[in-house]
Amino acid sequence: MNTISSRAKILYALAALFLAGALLVALTFLLHGDEYAMNTRNRHLYRGNVLISGGRVLDRNDKVLTAVEDGERVYYGSGTIRRATLHVLGESGYIAGGVLEKYSAELVGYDLVKGVFTARENGGNDLRLTLDADLCATAYEAMDGRKGAVGVYNYKTGEIVCMISTPSYDVKNKPSDIDTNPKYDGAYLNKFIYGQYVPGSIFKTVTAACAVENIPDILARRFYCDGQYDAGDGVVKCNDVHGELTFEEAFNHSCNAVFAQVANELGAKKLENTANRMGITSSFAVNRLNTARGSADLSKTSRADLGWAGIGQYTDTVNPCNMMLLAGAIANGGKTPLPYYVDGVYTKAGTRVKDERSDGSQTLLNVTTASVLKQFMRSTVTDYYGERYFPDMKMAAKTGTAEVGGELSPHSWMFGFSLRDDFPYAFSVIVENGGSGYYGAGEVASEVMRRLFAGR
Repeated sequence: MNTISSRAKILYALAALFLAGALLVALTFLLHGDEYAMNTRNRHLYRGNVLISGGRVLDRNDKVLTAVEDGERVYYGSGTIRRATLHVLGESGYIAGGVLEKYSAELVGYDLVKGVFTARENGGNDLRLTLDADLCATAYEAMDGRKGAVGVYNYKTGEIVCMISTPSYDVKNKPSDIDTNPKYDGAYLNKFIYGQYVPGSIFKTVTAACAVENIPDILARRFYCDGQYDAGDGVVKCNDVHGELTFEEAFNHSCNAVFAQVANELGAKKLENTANRMGITSSFAVNRLNTARGSADLSKTSRADLGWAGIGQYTDTVNPCNMMLLAGAIANGGKTPLPYYVDGVYTKAGTRVKDERSDGSQTLLNVTTASVLKQFMRSTVTDYYGERYFPDMKMAAKTGTAEVGGELSPHSWMFGFSLRDDFPYAFSVIVENGGSGYYGAGEVASEVMRRLFAGR
């Protein structure tokens, strides 16, 4: 009797293990079935890591950026557009984060019950982007072979209409020396999403915000710039001798001496906290991607270091997409919608089967601080830069010339936004080693925003 009882317990234990294993397999299938089906080793769907099954990717104007024809992946006819949209589409095995990777299951039409075969027979699904391929091409051409990134979004809706990263290459005619030629360094990285750069004077928006919130009389005070700020343990050089000026004028003229002085008056902790709240050190979700975090670690600064940090040097870094969102938040009363560049997944008949539009928002500033920065950035254009780059656009902006050390030319920055109700767009441009922010990134921003404004 004891023998029978022991055997029964063993059988029950084996049955329990079998059921547990079956449940584990079922759960794994439910949670990761699409990953297994879409593995690049699946030769029904891939050839040489290239997705050769599934639907199309279209821009906001119905340009077919890529599709599958006769079992081969094909791309848009213009080489410039192919280069401009390379990092958005991706290239399997080389450029991570492209929609051909992130949305492969949706493009093929994977279904938990039917798998991929029925969908393949029907041609898969369409993935529609919010990007304007022609605007991306304009941005790519404006970079004129220089490295960097450009982004533009609607700060009322969150739609990204332009997103490019350079250097790029033509996926149809990939350079044979791409891994050895320095001009292609960084070609596999989407710098707009994943880049981290020294900000230079665009960081003065952070210092200005911190001052507005923590120094009650900052807008009424007058400062004097004699060409440098002596911190006691080092000197912060200015770009000019500005003489007497208000805080707003110091922002307009990007006066290093005043902003280094104000940074020390504020102290490291307050400045660091403001940078954190303004999204400088955050990672934002952009559909299925996450932006790189910038840095503002001021915990071990000397007075001179803190002065340099207050003008966007020292160890400060920022991400181009995050700076675009900050521009939009300043324009939008302190709040930005979460950005997106994928509108959704559609059947061939045009029925939306998955909505990829973001519906959340992020508050980066209070209304009062945003209003002051908006005024400062607008007066920088009207009273200092001039309107010639952005005629009729009612633009507000800030440039940055970020020193990167050695004999390299500084990085060139501009970020800003339009205050026109019928043109609610914000942008961010970084040109690596582009020199002056105004003449480097400013010219790129001008070409892109003029094109967008003309087609509104």
